[in-house]
Amino acid sequence: MIEELAKVTAINNESITVESTVKSSCSGCKQVDNCGSGQIAKAFPQKKLTTNISSSLPVNLGDTVVIGLSEEILLKSAWQVYMWPLIGLIIGAFIGQWFIDNSFFNHEIFAILLAVVLGYLGFYCAKVQQGKIANCPQWAPTILKIMSSPISVTEISS
Repeated sequence: MIEELAKVTAINNESITVESTVKSSCSGCKQVDNCGSGQIAKAFPQKKLTTNISSSLPVNLGDTVVIGLSEEILLKSAWQVYMWPLIGLIIGAFIGQWFIDNSFFNHEIFAILLAVVLGYLGFYCAKVQQGKIANCPQWAPTILKIMSSPISVTEISS
């Protein structure tokens, strides 16, 4: 299970809206000041990700919760998004080269265009598949546990 901390921003019956901050992997490296990626990570503000989760847990507005997503689900999604376009591109390149070798195409630009078209077709198939599974309950994150809500400085008494 992949876990992430999130803050409860809205509650509507059993639908809970949570918000988490997208973290850059470039902030902890010792070379962050000398690296182009580190400079880009510093230049752009951190983004917030908001999602709705169905849960009957007793959460309150402002609570910090731990949300989780199955690693298997995440890997399946990554496979579709990254590999299907790449596989389409490779298959298109092989078919295009075969057409050139057998004199169906008289110029390499047609083979390149065929590779690009099949790469885009792989991208489109992945996009359609991701759209179909977006509303499946097993692909949705779940609330694993509720952390206590933060105490503000004004609530502390001596």
